[in-house]
Amino acid sequence: MSSVAESKLEKGFVELLTDLKYTYRNDIRDRKSLEANFREKFNTLNGVQLTNSEFVRLRDEIINSDVFIASKILRQRNTFQREDGSSLQYTLVNIKDWCKNEFEVINQLRINTENSNQRYDVLILINGLPIVQIELKTLEISPRRAIQQIVDYKNEPGNGYNNTLLCFMQLFIVSNRSNTYYFANNRNQHFSFNADEQFLPVYQWASEDNRKITHLNEFSERFLAKCKLGEMISRYMVLVESEQKLLVMRPYQIYAVEGIVNSIHQNRGNGYIWHTTGSGKTLTSFKASTLLKDNPDIEKCLFVVDRKDLDRQTRQEFNKFQEGCVEENTDTETLVQRMLSDDYANKVIVTTIQKLGLALDPDNRRNYIEKLAPLSKKRLVFIFDECHRSQFGENHKAIKQFFPNAQLFGFTGTPIFEQNAAYTKIDGKQASYQTTEDIFKNRLNPYTITHAIEDRNVLRFHIEYFKGTGNCIPGAGEVIAQQAVVEAILNKHNGATNSRRFNAILATESINSAIEYFRLFKKTQAQRKKEDENFIPLNIACVFSPPAEGNPDVKQIQEDLPQEKADNEVAPDEKKRALKEIIGEYNLQYKTNHSINEFDSYYQDVQKRIKDQQYSNADLPHAEKIDIVIVVDMLLTGFDSKYLNTLYVDKNLRYHGLIQAFSRTNRILNDSKPYGNILDFRNQQKAVEEAIALFSGEETGKAREIWLVDAAPVVIAKYEKAVIALGQFMQSRGLKCAPEEVHNLKGDTARAEFINHFKEVQRLKTQLDQYTDLETENKEKIEQLLATEDLRSFKSAYLDTAKRLKEKQSKEGDAASPEVQQLDFEFVLFASAVIDYDYIMSLIAKYTQKEPSKQKMSREQLINLMGSSSNLMEERNDIADYINSLESGKVLSEKEIKAGYESFKDEKHHIELATIAQKHGLEIKALKDFTDNVINRMIFNDEQLNELLAPLELGWKERGKKELALMEDLAPQLKKLANGHEISGLSVYE
Repeated sequence: MSSVAESKLEKGFVELLTDLKYTYRNDIRDRKSLEANFREKFNTLNGVQLTNSEFVRLRDEIINSDVFIASKILRQRNTFQREDGSSLQYTLVNIKDWCKNEFEVINQLRINTENSNQRYDVLILINGLPIVQIELKTLEISPRRAIQQIVDYKNEPGNGYNNTLLCFMQLFIVSNRSNTYYFANNRNQHFSFNADEQFLPVYQWASEDNRKITHLNEFSERFLAKCKLGEMISRYMVLVESEQKLLVMRPYQIYAVEGIVNSIHQNRGNGYIWHTTGSGKTLTSFKASTLLKDNPDIEKCLFVVDRKDLDRQTRQEFNKFQEGCVEENTDTETLVQRMLSDDYANKVIVTTIQKLGLALDPDNRRNYIEKLAPLSKKRLVFIFDECHRSQFGENHKAIKQFFPNAQLFGFTGTPIFEQNAAYTKIDGKQASYQTTEDIFKNRLNPYTITHAIEDRNVLRFHIEYFKGTGNCIPGAGEVIAQQAVVEAILNKHNGATNSRRFNAILATESINSAIEYFRLFKKTQAQRKKEDENFIPLNIACVFSPPAEGNPDVKQIQEDLPQEKADNEVAPDEKKRALKEIIGEYNLQYKTNHSINEFDSYYQDVQKRIKDQQYSNADLPHAEKIDIVIVVDMLLTGFDSKYLNTLYVDKNLRYHGLIQAFSRTNRILNDSKPYGNILDFRNQQKAVEEAIALFSGEETGKAREIWLVDAAPVVIAKYEKAVIALGQFMQSRGLKCAPEEVHNLKGDTARAEFINHFKEVQRLKTQLDQYTDLETENKEKIEQLLATEDLRSFKSAYLDTAKRLKEKQSKEGDAASPEVQQLDFEFVLFASAVIDYDYIMSLIAKYTQKEPSKQKMSREQLINLMGSSSNLMEERNDIADYINSLESGKVLSEKEIKAGYESFKDEKHHIELATIAQKHGLEIKALKDFTDNVINRMIFNDEQLNELLAPLELGWKERGKKELALMEDLAPQLKKLANGHEISGLSVYE
């Protein structure tokens, strides 16, 4: 990479912003000039002249190491106590009209702090505050590396983002001119590089038709025009109170909100938003609702859902974005009171369609209609969630008749078209043949599943149509024996869920079918356990609604559960007995105390366990997890979990019902979840093709190719190509393609090439491992291409090499070679749900319990197995040392092995810590207290280090050298104690 090329790119970008009417300030290059400029802008905006001491005090008051708190200060009116005792009400920006703020651009700002000396490419200032940072790279460098560089800068202790005006940074933009991305600033951000890696939300701008705008020039004109940027920051960033984080909305969410707001402003009638499941409809509707809250022409905004659990979920989501913004409407009476209230807090109301229907029922004995009469002619806005279900019955007519001046807007991931209108049921009855467009007229913004898959907002699907035994393929919709389904699921589940890293839903055709499946799993797994002591049973849960019997909560739950509602009308006592048995088994498994009388509590617990699934059994024991939940109608719509990746289908599905059910599996997590898995036991390929054609939007021609993953032979061919490329690379370096030869690669360029080659091999292998339909010959070919033992050894070599190069990348920064600078390691591809702490401990125990001649694994193979999984990277050396310390022939139980290992590790850590303490002239107790403090808080900062080094009474320069030397010795210890989890602020020393 040439610095000349990068500086030329930067110069051109600054000129572009100048053309967009930004003021270029080439005189602002350091902290002092940055603060002087801010002081001038502050005085002008607030009509004051602060004294020197007042400005220093104000500066120190507003600078906050927590970006969330700084972001709130940026957006609100604040109070400052002046020297004469008067109070100054001030703002940092013009919060009413962001266009009227002053926009400036600076470049090559250098911030010198105690521990860092960072330089920033380009910054956009609003009223003198750094609000947007742009990092520019030449075409040879991936924007991902620029993203990583920003995050690395932010994780340096004492960095400028924590203790200077840079704390107000809201957005980061990275570009190599052809590709441009943006993302929100947040505390404790990490970008990849650990076994639990989750994608950092990074966005590309797009036009209304979802055309990506990636070139820096066009992006700047569309996104960085002064008023547009001001609008992005003021309107389309959301401060999530409950999580204390900043969200920036995606382009299609912004266009949808604009569509609703403009329709209301211009009184253009009703409309609907077609945003696919998983695209963040709740955030979009929340933002639309809050903008309407400030519209004086609107009396009320009601966000209407069609199920009680969605009512609760929506309220929780809205209040997560803004604490206390909506309250629960426990009954229709409360809803009516809130609708009539003049309180600003009640301007946005979340309710169910059922409560709203009761309020507008002329036959209701409480006569709510009469009470609501004063609202009848006023302008109300109704926003309907999942309007493909709720807006085709009597409730819709009642709303339109009673509120003739209301505007109605619907959100749906699966609209009703002519083709699927016949498959819509309202209140358990077939709906009239109306379409979503008939009801809402105007389509305001489409963002289909095709768009979302292309944007990597949701995953593609892998669908296996079960062939049965002996290649006997069942006919379309044909029912096969439930025992055969259970056996197939038990055989395929570990593969489908990446060794139980994820969980699954089994969708059945009726409550009786669900009950039978629950009992069959219990019986079949018990039999397998008898036959194989190593078989670990799946944790099976089952959830369906009980007979309502007048219970209003259950009745409301069943409004969108037509099959369950009908089933419960036949032999209700049998259903109750079975559900009590199922809940009883659940209580035994999870040590809970649920009952059928409080069904909603049980239902919530099931949902929480599916969502709380975590990778490692060390983080969450397998006994606490659900592997499969058996359902009839529940959880097949409106339920999201990034840890759910598989749907087993033993019921007939069509059109929107099929898409909704399939879409439970395709939430994005990371590269260990490459697609949503569907195993269909009804051979519904024709129904799938019809649904894809209907809901693909405008991309009907290539929709199938976009929605579905490649067939296994296609991926195997890619895998073969990647394995051959790895072999050719090794040979080009004069080495045979063997794991042990990786350590003989010379130079960082060769090692970086190996990282990229083998990462591609592993990425494709991760995909293949989760294919449930691999034929025997395909499995054999995969094994022939790269034997399991060799693959494991290559993984181990990869992790060793990657660790060394990552350390260079962190320590050397821009000074690292271009090849090392560009590397993305993606350790998550090498994290194994199987090879975790418990598994290794059990293998060590088995190793001690068998005679050498009967052992399946040698010590070396055991250590190699452990070294092939990135989730044991930090403990690998400790466990290897422990294995080597075990006495030959001494039999130990798994419990004794675990206790022995913990003692061994504690003793080893104590010795290492004592050595470090002695080397640096520190008290061992003080050093241990320091490490304990860092690990307990998972944060490292200067204050802790100052306290540790204070007794040494060092001078400024001496202290800096001592700190660096100490932390270089101590960082590996801290990281090991953190079990691979990130310690905020430590990365600069790793």
